[in-house]
Amino acid sequence: MNNLSLVEKIMKLKEKRKAVILVHNYQRPEVQDIADYLGDSLELSRKAAQTDAKVIVFCGVHFMAETAAILSPDKTVLMPDINAGCPMADMVNAEKVKELKRKHPEAAVVSYVNTTAEVKTESDVCCTSANATEVVKSVKSREIIFLPDKYLGHYVSCRTGKNLILVNGYCPVHLKILAQDIKSKKEKYPGAEVLVHPECIPEVIALADKTLSTSGMCKYAKDSKVKEMIIGTEVGIIYRLQKENPDKKFYPASEIAICPNMKLNNLEKVLWALEDMKFEVKVEKETRIKAKKAIDKMLQFSRIN
Repeated sequence: MNNLSLVEKIMKLKEKRKAVILVHNYQRPEVQDIADYLGDSLELSRKAAQTDAKVIVFCGVHFMAETAAILSPDKTVLMPDINAGCPMADMVNAEKVKELKRKHPEAAVVSYVNTTAEVKTESDVCCTSANATEVVKSVKSREIIFLPDKYLGHYVSCRTGKNLILVNGYCPVHLKILAQDIKSKKEKYPGAEVLVHPECIPEVIALADKTLSTSGMCKYAKDSKVKEMIIGTEVGIIYRLQKENPDKKFYPASEIAICPNMKLNNLEKVLWALEDMKFEVKVEKETRIKAKKAIDKMLQFSRIN
């Protein structure tokens, strides 16, 4: 079946199921093209919660679908591929957080939204890559446990001057982007600005013109007068940037910065999810209520992407 036939079937079923399709910026181009909403994880979950859709098809990874289920308990949340997980989210669990809290009883826990629902239940407040600095600045505790991404934590620590208690978590995709990649691309495209994600290693961030979340990159690319940009994040976002800014050029900092989990979703799987109403992601009520408190506290901040 060709893509056109698949898209037609998806659109008909989507209407029948009263569904909304959420697509993360790192998804395949053909999946991005069928999105009702395209963005990063929290932004998407919030938009879905505001719609009257009965079904959410989340084209992303597992923690994102969980967040959508937490914010939309009255909706059915489906993942096209239930195996699409996040290695970084899996690097910390609720038991590890409890252990850290026992060691540091006075510490507040700030957890990246890229965590499981169980980890969020043990957290005081969540953050995104866009508002992590703001969130940490707002925390009054002298000690702050920040997890799971030690590189985002290092970036926030440098920006806030706060000494954060970190765990050994990281994004394997952003770890593939090296300082030498940035230097090589700068030599090749001397007029280009360098935009990198704060999940990158400090040596890469030190070479960047801007350190931004994926939504921040999309906004900056649209607003900036610069015509060429080197993009230091998962390569899937290049498609969106190029599509939204046809008069500009975007170059991946590293062609191997590919998330295999994000690429598990495709049009066939979206269609099957709607046909069979699978795979549903549920969060137990008690977990959902506890986790939502940490998310709600974060949503008080103006920049939520």
